Amino acid sequence: MTGAGQTLQSNRRIFQKRYEAAIRIVCLLCALVSVLTTLAIILTLAGQAGRFFSKVSPLAFFTGTDWSPTFSDAKFGVLPLINGTLLITVGSGLFALPLGLLSAIYLSEYASPRARNILKPGLELLAGIPTVVYGYFGVMFVTPLLKKLLPNMGFGEFNAASGAIVVGIMILPLVSSLCEDALSAVPRALREGAYGLGATKAEVALKIVVPAALSGIMAAYILALSRAIGETMAVSLAAGSRPRMTLNPAESIQTMTSYIVQASKGDPPRESAAYGSLFAVALSLFVITLIMNILAAKFVKKYRNVYD
Repeated sequence: MTGAGQTLQSNRRIFQKRYEAAIRIVCLLCALVSVLTTLAIILTLAGQAGRFFSKVSPLAFFTGTDWSPTFSDAKFGVLPLINGTLLITVGSGLFALPLGLLSAIYLSEYASPRARNILKPGLELLAGIPTVVYGYFGVMFVTPLLKKLLPNMGFGEFNAASGAIVVGIMILPLVSSLCEDALSAVPRALREGAYGLGATKAEVALKIVVPAALSGIMAAYILALSRAIGETMAVSLAAGSRPRMTLNPAESIQTMTSYIVQASKGDPPRESAAYGSLFAVALSLFVITLIMNILAAKFVKKYRNVYD
């Protein structure tokens, strides 16, 4: 090799090393942006919530059952908002989790390739509908339908059941898609072994495939419920804005996210306790979601099955 060729090859190696170093730095900066953004959110919430708790007792905030932050005799008991949030989350889970798993079982175990190619994109289209549309769907269609089907329940114009159903429809594609991925990841050898022992298709799906994919299914469930906890517009429109301690799905309730939306539109004074309550509620919601994600990670790690 001539001297010119060696120089050219050396220059190429230098350029490649510098290019790879630049790519590594760019990727590191992108990772740092996400971490720093999360830290900035936590510090903002904690700082503003700290000012709020300097005016309002944390014990009264977390144990109080009366939420009326804009009244002259303001009270800041967050339990009615937590009650409304859990009512929507549990209700949407009861609607979406079994339907999502059953649809995933059909797509993974029963559907032909043609049916899967039609049904799965159609199901995932639900995830692209704006949440405000779901809210109006709940008010204009779900609530009148509930009044017609259950006239003795006393459903109001805004009610927790309508909010739970529309949120359940929203998280259904997430549950179905993630569960279907978890079921499809189960090795074919497990299915063939069960068929060889005389198991039916339903027995293979329910007794072999689903238990083998349990960690992925539970992760999908918890991720979907975390999505339901943070839903705002659909709940604000369909479930109402009346904070109360109730388990009656026919009554109007208010969730933590819908309170944040409502209070933000009112533009409370920055130094008031009502303004600080926005950040206290947001921080509480952040902590609840964080705990759910930690539990999901621990569950998946404990029950995860690794196949060769």
